[in-house]
Amino acid sequence: MKPATHALLVIDVQNDFCEGGALAVPEGSAIVAGINALMDDYAAVILTQDWHPADHSSFASQHEGRAPLEMIEMPYGPQVLWPDHCVQGSAGAEFHPELRTNRADLIIRKGFRPAIDSYSAFFENDHQTPTGLKGYLRNRGITHLTMVGLATDFCVNYSAQDAAKLGFAVDLRRDLCRAIDLGGSLATALDDMAALGVMMSKC
Repeated sequence: MKPATHALLVIDVQNDFCEGGALAVPEGSAIVAGINALMDDYAAVILTQDWHPADHSSFASQHEGRAPLEMIEMPYGPQVLWPDHCVQGSAGAEFHPELRTNRADLIIRKGFRPAIDSYSAFFENDHQTPTGLKGYLRNRGITHLTMVGLATDFCVNYSAQDAAKLGFAVDLRRDLCRAIDLGGSLATALDDMAALGVMMSKC
């Protein structure tokens, strides 16, 4: 068992990010059993959940003439346009049915503001609007995070970088993450995380 200062952060293991989902990450469901097993090593387990309104501004469907995976400029910076996914209350937004959600001490829902996307578990994509996770972790005396989930190069990456910048020690379990790898985004994400001191292990 890890010390009480060490938490497991499970990023966006939801139906829409797994096989058959609206924004499926290759082999997304393959990590579920390993994550479930890992939960027993941690006193604190936190889940994040993409939770978009149907008219979210990151959806390509909300931008006439635009297609999924195109880039646009938003007031807060560059934004990938995604297929509609993880719409509030939909089956796609639910956690993978085999994920041990009963082990979660906290569920952080993100991306619920229509005008701004939110990859990170800590901040919206303006890098300023907080989700409240930092305060929760500080109040519990948690200083070390192990991160797993989907996708390595987007929500896991942003969460790991923000955690490191906030002073948390971060270990990324690469064997329990899967990536989209959009135009080399995985290699860039791994380099950026490493530059901030994120540790990466495969077991």
